Amino acid sequence: MDSQPQAGAGAVAPSALQGVRVVEMGQLIAGPFCGKTLGEFGADVVKIEAPGGGDPLRNWRLIQDGTSVWWQVQSRNKRSLALDLRQPEGQAIARQLIAEADVLIENFRPGTLEAWGMSPEALHQLNPGLVMLRISGYGQTGPYRDLPGFGAIGEAMGGLRHLTGEPGRVPVRVGVSIGDTLAALHGTIGVLTALYHRRVNGGQGQVIDVALHEAVFNVMESLIPEYSAFGAVREAAGSALPGIAPSNAYPCSDGWVLIAGNGDSIFKRLMEAIGRPDLGAAADLADNAGRVARVAELDAAIGAWSAPRTVQQVLDALGAARVPAGKVYTAKDIAEDPHYRARGMLLQQTTRDGHRIEVPGIVPKLSATPGRIRSSAPHLGDDTDAVLQEAGLTPAQIALLREKGVVA
Repeated sequence: MDSQPQAGAGAVAPSALQGVRVVEMGQLIAGPFCGKTLGEFGADVVKIEAPGGGDPLRNWRLIQDGTSVWWQVQSRNKRSLALDLRQPEGQAIARQLIAEADVLIENFRPGTLEAWGMSPEALHQLNPGLVMLRISGYGQTGPYRDLPGFGAIGEAMGGLRHLTGEPGRVPVRVGVSIGDTLAALHGTIGVLTALYHRRVNGGQGQVIDVALHEAVFNVMESLIPEYSAFGAVREAAGSALPGIAPSNAYPCSDGWVLIAGNGDSIFKRLMEAIGRPDLGAAADLADNAGRVARVAELDAAIGAWSAPRTVQQVLDALGAARVPAGKVYTAKDIAEDPHYRARGMLLQQTTRDGHRIEVPGIVPKLSATPGRIRSSAPHLGDDTDAVLQEAGLTPAQIALLREKGVVA
């Protein structure tokens, strides 16, 4: 690949997950995002896709030469095996691959793998060390397990949607598939934890059960303790951070700026910067509890100061005062920002159709074993023959399977 090296790393470095073999089933976002993350750190990820169409993400959002540019990020460092899992021969091949794998990722509806003869019990008989990640809407157990679940529903059930938007108005969604991504990240943590347990503690393989709504619920901070202790139901608060002040979005003459002046010493510096040392010196505003009680007054004072100024003027003034502040970035802002480039967060990638595009860099950044883009996202079935030959099939056997439509 022609991607730039990660910041702080040389052009050549070992891969942390080199030698880890992953079979990725499922489609769209949650499971594949986990596969993407493992692949960036060196795992060999074989993505099984249905012949004919493949992962629907190939056709989501903006399309270049018939393929989504989103696909170029989600499926980099993967190999595509076009295999029909609905056919018994396809299932047999999948079991053969899983028998030699370290990790299986799947995000089908619960019961799908069992219907194909690939229950955890059956797979662990084939491969006792298999780490099996199962991502679903509601988990593998419980009264809702068989209901269809997408990330947006998980965000609602997990408590996030109730807190988004303006008070009393329609709950709005975060502009990305945050529920799926949170599930994927929890799944990645589970996979790495299970691999560590297997390798260091001599453990066997195990099943990691991630429900979309539980991944969202896990980041909901004090939502339940506050309800348990006080009967308090946290409500939407727009751009403010409820119970922490001052922290909000404030108007400028050419946009909005986010200001977080909620630390005790930071608050005093903020008040000096906006010409309100009287507020900074007020005894009842010395801690967060006092500031929360007067948050409307504080927001009005900050807004009155910021409104006639440009975003950059506000950022310059608050930067000099060492007050955390930032503008609301668009894609254009990110693409033009020197800090993103200095940190290796905008990389050049050439698609398999020859287009050069910029893609997000890799997070987190490891000093000795940084992640990298080793290969661009595959066309459907690009690696079918290579993967099957590695599994021991002959060219004649592969040709026969192709004739039957089992592989493509």
